[in-house]
Formats: sequence, structure tokens, C-alpha cells
Amino acid sequence: MSNAHIRSHRKPRRSSRNTLIRSGVAGGVLTTLAVTGAASPSSADDQASPGDTVELPTLDGLISSGTARAAQATQTIAIRYDVAAAQDQAAEAAQEAAARAKKKARERAEREAAEEAERKAEEAAARARAEERAEQERAEQRRTASRSAERPEVATTSEAATPAPAPAGGSASAIVDFVRAQVGKAYVMGSTGPSAYDCSGLTSAAYKQVGVSLPRTSQAQSTTGTDVPLSQVQPGDILYWGGKGSAYHVAIYVGGGKFVGAQNSGTGVVERDMSWDPPSGAVRVL
Repeated sequence: MSNAHIRSHRKPRRSSRNTLIRSGVAGGVLTTLAVTGAASPSSADDQASPGDTVELPTLDGLISSGTARAAQATQTIAIRYDVAAAQDQAAEAAQEAAARAKKKARERAEREAAEEAERKAEEAAARARAEERAEQERAEQRRTASRSAERPEVATTSEAATPAPAPAGGSASAIVDFVRAQVGKAYVMGSTGPSAYDCSGLTSAAYKQVGVSLPRTSQAQSTTGTDVPLSQVQPGDILYWGGKGSAYHVAIYVGGGKFVGAQNSGTGVVERDMSWDPPSGAVRVL
């Protein structure tokens, strides 16, 4: 039996989207009717004017509301990006500042290490010079002892009472000749000759040969006469070590960059180059 003329009882399919739309419209209409019915007046006197109507939300309103929310979300995301960028920039700046501080600390440490090395080198050089000076003094002491053993000097009563006779001339050259003649004699604290001297005792005895009386101590002798620059000293000038007025040692400049002085008990009276122990200043008495 042919059933071509019989209609199919299968209902046409409806898309879920159409169903949702229709359901939404129907729901909206029913809701509107319910609100309108509830708000309808019960009598003619309570009827609303033609202008009092309830408007349904329009599609434009929904779109505008969605656009506003989207704009707000975009603005929120942009703010978050700005905050993240600012945080990254701050972190980068902090890293750069830390790197600069580390570099400065390293440079300061290197500079301090170089200064410390230079200071230690200077101290080592000073110790070496002091040791060399001590060795020279010991050698001089050995030579003096050898000469004394070969030709011992015995001071007579008259020598102890009076200094050696003054060389002819009565000038700076006489002072130079006198102190050079004393080289090799002993150093004894408080002695003024003729067989032993201390530093100021030697200078006093030298100037006494030319009729000049000097103060007894090195401190007072450093303030006697006229100040002379070390670059302009002349034979016979008094050299002093230490401060002017508080000098702890004096000697006689003899020319050629040398001086004669009663140095200490180890060396006695010696002649030295000024570079061996540079003096602090000089005074001229004659």
C-alpha cells in the first residue's frame, strides 16, 4: 500500500536558538501583560492617561549596556597593563641602581687596596732606609774602633781644660776645619770636647774658635742667627733636625752637600751627605 499521500507525523525540527528566542519573547510578553494587568485601574476614574505606558527594553539599549561593560573591562585591563609595566620599570631601575652601587663598591675596594699597598710599600722602603742607615753607622763604628785600636788617643789634663787652638782666619772656613778635625771622636752626652762631644757641644766648640758664644742646647741654637733655606746653605751654617725651637739635633754644614755632626754613641763625630738624613732647616750666625 502506497503512503505517498499521507503526511508525515514527524514535527519539523526547531533550532535551539529559535526556541530560546521565542521563549524569551514569549516570557517578556507574558511578563509585560502581567505587570500591565496588575497596574490596570479597577474603575474608569483610576484609568491611566494615554502617556503612562511601560516600555520594553530595546535592542539598542542592550547593545549600549554591553558596549559600556566591554569598555569598562578594556579600561580595567589597560590599567592592569600599566601597573605591570610600571612594576617592571621599577624593577629594572632597582637592578640598574644595584649594579651601579656594586660597581662603586668594587672601585672603592680596589682604590683602598691600592692605597694600602702603596702605604705598605712606603713603610717597607722606610724600614729599608733605616736598616741601611743603621748598617752604615755600625760600619762607621767598626772603622772608628779600628782606628782607635791602631792609635789610641789619651787626653791630657790641659786638653780637657781648654779646647783645641783656633785655626787661622777666624771665619766660616775655620769652623769647617775645626769640625772636620773632630771626626772620629766619641759621642758623650753633655760633652763639649776636646776628646768627646754631643751634637750641640760640637757646634758650640766650633763657634767658640772664632769668638762666638752659642746657646748650649740644640733647641736654642735652632733659633739663633738668621733662617737660611736649605738650598742656599753655606759652609759654617748650623743645620738642625726637628722643629725650629724644638730641634733634637744640630750639625755644621761643611760644603759639597755634606755636614759634620756628633751623631750618637755608636758613630761618634762623623761627616755625612745631607741626603743621608735631610735636615729640617738651617740658621746662619756669621
